[in-house]
Amino acid sequence: MPENDMVSVVVPCYNHAPFLAATVQSVLASAYSPLEVIIVNDGSTDPSEEVALELTRRYPNVHYAAQVNKGPAAARNHGIRLAAGTYILPLDADDLIAPRYIAEAVRLLSDEQVRVVYCEAEFFDQRQGPWKLPPFSRRLLARENMIFCSALFRKAEWQQCGGYDERMTWGWEDWEFWISMLKGGGEVRKIPEVGFYYRVRKHSRRKSTNREAKRKTIALINEKHQAFIREQLLGPLRFQRSHSRLINRLSSLFSLSHLQ
Repeated sequence: MPENDMVSVVVPCYNHAPFLAATVQSVLASAYSPLEVIIVNDGSTDPSEEVALELTRRYPNVHYAAQVNKGPAAARNHGIRLAAGTYILPLDADDLIAPRYIAEAVRLLSDEQVRVVYCEAEFFDQRQGPWKLPPFSRRLLARENMIFCSALFRKAEWQQCGGYDERMTWGWEDWEFWISMLKGGGEVRKIPEVGFYYRVRKHSRRKSTNREAKRKTIALINEKHQAFIREQLLGPLRFQRSHSRLINRLSSLFSLSHLQ
């Protein structure tokens, strides 16, 4: 039997001391091996470093790195650069995974046509219940994200697409990353069982999205992925994202009518 390829779980951490140990323990309970955990302290001001260092003392496959605060995109890139694994799983430091998630995802990634594997997900803490996401399609990806950040992919493909865009310090960086990785092709698979648990609490980034962050994200995606966005949406991504294709079609028809 051939040996399994290593999975590197990259855990950006910014003031997550109360949750970090539980997150790492959920990875260490995985049915898959070999794996490593790389905690990247993104300039925390709470005891996150102490918790992380204690975890490295207890578990030889848990590693620690630190940087000044640059945001989750930079922290993920830092951890992935250090990763020894063939496969990468980003995991925020207050979330959890199920024991079977990694093993099933790696099995699906054995197909070279598959670039990204994710799973069913549930909310926990201040919100409970399933996280209902629409099925993946490139047309839909051009206007919204349906793949949460904790999906598995190959480190080689992270390198090929240039990694997470570190300009995106306001959030949404996982959406832009999936566009970078998937706009040129490749298949996406979703495991039909819950493998990821997303913590919702008072200061969760998902709850604090604002109009300025949305505006900056749309502008960056339109600039960086112009050909893909125009192919899928017949024009630019609009602030009313779900109506982008209709607005672009009507705008094109209006322009043509004025030329006649």
